[in-house]
Amino acid sequence: MRTDIFARLDREPEPPKIEVPRMTRTRLALFGGTLAFYLASVVLVLLSTWLVTLDWKIMLFRPYQQWPDLHAFLDYYVVLGQRGPTAVMVAAWLGWRSWRQHTLRPLLSLGAALLLLNVTVGAVKLGLGRLGPHYATQVGSAELFAGGDIFPSGHTANAVVTWGILAYLATTPRARRYLSALSAVVALGVGLTTVYLGTHWLSDVLLGWAAGLLILLALPWCEPLIAIAEAWILALRDRLREQLRARRRLVPSLPVAGGGLRPGLFPQRPGGAEEPARETVGAGTARASAARGAGLPATPLAAPRTHHAAHHTAHHAVRSERSPVGPAGSRRPPHSRPATGG
Repeated sequence: MRTDIFARLDREPEPPKIEVPRMTRTRLALFGGTLAFYLASVVLVLLSTWLVTLDWKIMLFRPYQQWPDLHAFLDYYVVLGQRGPTAVMVAAWLGWRSWRQHTLRPLLSLGAALLLLNVTVGAVKLGLGRLGPHYATQVGSAELFAGGDIFPSGHTANAVVTWGILAYLATTPRARRYLSALSAVVALGVGLTTVYLGTHWLSDVLLGWAAGLLILLALPWCEPLIAIAEAWILALRDRLREQLRARRRLVPSLPVAGGGLRPGLFPQRPGGAEEPARETVGAGTARASAARGAGLPATPLAAPRTHHAAHHTAHHAVRSERSPVGPAGSRRPPHSRPATGG
């Protein structure tokens, strides 16, 4: 039995008993408070209140010009909020967990969270159509319904969801606390980085944090659907396995001797019957000629032949008595003839 740290990387013999999060009163209260903050932010932007004024002050302050030394590092740090790279990294980790724990719940939870993120955040982005700071047209305006797609911030919401799902799927309270703190730091950093780079207003980031947190808090409501999807996928996998095993039993693999013919390529006679011997060309004609010379019928059950057929048979018989002639002449030795008298 392995006792080193690498033993934790081995696959567990049986699926562990993992407690699935439920929608408790605390979680429900947090969901309600976050939803109220989300709606209030949208209303403050729609009415062009002090929040929009704060957006313009930060934008005109131009943080990327105040601290230019941070620009190179933050250009790479903001990638932690892009959906493609973060989804691949988190999916690889959760895929290993699914294999180790014999369950598809981690991957299905990630898929459900990303689906909710695309639907909710994408719908609000396209519905409000806000322009970013670099494309603003009028100072002090909220820049809504102008064909943009930055409100709420997709980078910020994606950072909250993709890194927060690790804390949501943690199996121990200690791991959940550490991963929650880590995901919060990453999400806060990504949101403030977009404000520093001038790609988002501050209100975009606030709404992005709220949108991502709402999705994480609502995931317990999706657990019954995740369990149904997992059971259906596993049943489909078992059904496909049984079909493959049945096909292998119906088509057994037969061994083939070295240099021999593969079985089934040539038809075989039933009962081990041997193939009847075939006569060579001219053998039947020679046998008929010899029988005729002895005064016996050529074939016992042969029908009477016509004059033309008899003449044709006799002609072939004469040809069969001739010695075969090759390129060097006849191969039959010459007969010794008796010497005749003068």
